[in-house]
Amino acid sequence: MSDEPLLLFEDVSKIYPLPAGDVVALDRVSLTVDPGEFIAVMGPSGSGKSTLLNMMGCLDIPTSGKIYLSGREVSSMSDDDLTRIRRDQIGFVFQQFNLIPLLSAIENVEFPLLLTAGRAENRRRAGEVLAAVGIGASHFFHRPGELSGGEQQRVAIARALANDPDLLLCDEPTGNLDSKTGTLIMELLAAENRRGKTVVIVTHDPEVAAYARRTIRLVDGRIV
Repeated sequence: MSDEPLLLFEDVSKIYPLPAGDVVALDRVSLTVDPGEFIAVMGPSGSGKSTLLNMMGCLDIPTSGKIYLSGREVSSMSDDDLTRIRRDQIGFVFQQFNLIPLLSAIENVEFPLLLTAGRAENRRRAGEVLAAVGIGASHFFHRPGELSGGEQQRVAIARALANDPDLLLCDEPTGNLDSKTGTLIMELLAAENRRGKTVVIVTHDPEVAAYARRTIRLVDGRIV
């Protein structure tokens, strides 16, 4: 395991200018995420949790401060560099699943692979990760609407794992699931962490946060 942090935030602030007044989403946040960590991010609604996750995923840039990913400052990277990083190094899992309704399960998982290997290799890899998250071959060609919520989230996790990313960022991944299915999803994420993936999960649920080895608490955009 590398001694270098996977993520380093130095005095990061994010301010959204609005007609009614500026909204400070993050307020001088400094933190380190080491390779192989499992971190829960908790805090009340509007505390900056999703903004923090977006910053970690290179989906947004800070108003001030610096973010380093594997030692490289994010703001110094080109758009092409950032696109490659989001594709190859970061996997995203969302509460709403965000699957493409007209594509089958295996096509959804293949989607982030389109710019990498050949079609046959993509299909093989997609089948591997679907099997790894407990989706049987009989469901590979079902569209999202033909799958349960738990199955859809498993497909979403498989899609996030397709490019074998270093970092898994999960925004309330059990929020739309019953408690039993949510536990299965969390066991799946914990297993990926044991395999070496760095996992950061935003949650309101203390039972979900209990899977993490470290909890970051945000209030009004600050770590408390």
